[in-house]
Amino acid sequence: MSAWRAVPGGLMLAVRVTPRASRDALGPGTEEHLAARLAAPPVEGAANAALVALVAKTFGVPKRDISIEGGETSRLKRLLIAGDPDLLAQRAASLYGAAP
Repeated sequence: MSAWRAVPGGLMLAVRVTPRASRDALGPGTEEHLAARLAAPPVEGAANAALVALVAKTFGVPKRDISIEGGETSRLKRLLIAGDPDLLAQRAASLYGAAP
């Protein structure tokens, strides 16, 4: 699986999370996932909440349009972003430096 793929009604995104970073950042990782650095600790869902907020801000969607579909307690997570799949895929590609 690539770092993202279009699904009906949105985009499925694979993310590798590094908690307790100095600041929040979402950027290119490997071909299989994006890399998210979060200042929040992995305690009581704080890192998951910070990840949802960061992805929402990066992709320009409300937090309610993002759900964690897999890996809730793992570093590797799958997120579903609801919205226009083509537009969301363009924003994901732009994180890797591809032209939007």
